[in-house]
Amino acid sequence: MSDHEKFKKECVEEIQKQGADPELKKLTQDWIVKATEYKYSYHFDWLGRPIIQHPQDMIGIQRLLWTVRPDLVIETGIARGGSLIFYSSILELIACCGGNKEAMVLGIDVDIREHNRKEIISHPMSKRIEMIQGSSITKETHRSVSEYAKNYKKILVCLDSNHSHDHVLEELKLYAPLVSKGSYCVVFDTIIEDMPDDSGPVRPWSRSNSPKTAVFEYLKILDEKKNKAVDGEVLSFRIDKAIENQLLITVAPDGFLIRN
Repeated sequence: MSDHEKFKKECVEEIQKQGADPELKKLTQDWIVKATEYKYSYHFDWLGRPIIQHPQDMIGIQRLLWTVRPDLVIETGIARGGSLIFYSSILELIACCGGNKEAMVLGIDVDIREHNRKEIISHPMSKRIEMIQGSSITKETHRSVSEYAKNYKKILVCLDSNHSHDHVLEELKLYAPLVSKGSYCVVFDTIIEDMPDDSGPVRPWSRSNSPKTAVFEYLKILDEKKNKAVDGEVLSFRIDKAIENQLLITVAPDGFLIRN
């Protein structure tokens, strides 16, 4: 075993232990609840654009992008565009390391505000970005995304728009089948299910009506119905707990879904 292999093996063992430590997990959850009072995730930029993510999740997504090396990243929910810029910049770095030089990012949002659109389009990383305006769960939007995705083999999906159970479940039904084998569907803000009822502003989502409840229902549907992916194979996902155990601080507990 080389020194690097030994180091990685030790990391895997340590990550498993920290993920199984109830005291550490409680401390982490308490910290997340407290930090939410100050809108912690709103305070970070990526290459000049607000990203509205925890830095830990950004590192986690970077790892997934490097491991999967997708040809296409699809994200629902654009907001101020920081995530699109982030994905694009990581794909640019991967291209410099021998990855696909034509890899792209496709962002979907029901309302791409003009000032945000201008900032995204004018950014140096915009060359890898395309955007579609429309609700992610309409037939028209899904048809446009599916048509665009036909040109790509390795696809990774991130769901980060409306966080209500019904909306996320419908997004999973529409976009998870686009995920290629060994790649991921990342469902953000599953943390809502673990937060106190009075945390954050009043929104159309809450505990028992959250992305996490949608994830569990979707996985149950796949177990029962054996739905197929766009590649014609039976669609199967499992929750990758190793990522959650590594990050600890994440808005996506039980939300890193890897296609088997």
